[in-house]
Amino acid sequence: MAVVLDPQLKRALAERVRFYNELGIYDFYRRDPAEPNLSELQPEQREEMTPRTNAAAEEDSFELAKPELKVVDSAQELRLIREDIGDCTRCVLHKQGRKQIVFGVGNPKANLMFIGEAPGADEDQQGEPFVGRAGQLLNNMIKAMGLRREDVYIANIIKCRPPGNRTPEREECETCSPFLMRQIAAIKPKAIVALGAVAAKTLLAINAPMSEFRGRWFDFRGTKLAVTYHPAFLLRDPRQKKETWKDLQMVMNELGLAIPAKGVE
Repeated sequence: MAVVLDPQLKRALAERVRFYNELGIYDFYRRDPAEPNLSELQPEQREEMTPRTNAAAEEDSFELAKPELKVVDSAQELRLIREDIGDCTRCVLHKQGRKQIVFGVGNPKANLMFIGEAPGADEDQQGEPFVGRAGQLLNNMIKAMGLRREDVYIANIIKCRPPGNRTPEREECETCSPFLMRQIAAIKPKAIVALGAVAAKTLLAINAPMSEFRGRWFDFRGTKLAVTYHPAFLLRDPRQKKETWKDLQMVMNELGLAIPAKGVE
């Protein structure tokens, strides 16, 4: 018979598992009480023992940390991830003027996902990523590809606006990005476009200039990932729109989309 956990204990376990997930630890194992403690054994005795895992305990741990694993509908998965985030206080940004969480928007079954670095003032006000001037340019980029904003999914590395629109700090990215990983896992896009160096470096864990990121495909957990300029950068340097269009054409070829003669305006 299945063991029914006390709700308070279940919440405490979920918080503990979530804490380890945010540290990058996802695999959990339970030792049979009948097994001796390895620390108490002599070296030759340890070598004789065969490691054993408890699949049920591992699965329970995942379910406690990721409630979306219990459902198969991607839209519902995303709702559960958003509920799990709550009114987040996991990093310092909740004390530095952010108005609300900016989760993500678009088709929960999108073939293409765009990922930026962080919300700006307009996004913080409206609760939706890429709605300011940079968002209008991103819409033009999507339209040039023959798609609509509602056909793709748009999110950021972090979900709270940094004060003064500064670059997200490493700790903020490490704290928030596990939720983005869960969004990607729920959506299962065929391709991801990282917008700008911050998004590329965080997702790929590579410290390199944009010149080394662009024009090639990267493997990101089994999904193809391309890198192009952030729309905010293109507003400052419109000359790079031609280069961005080259990147988007590479993505269109991968997705089997027809390439129009007209590029990004």
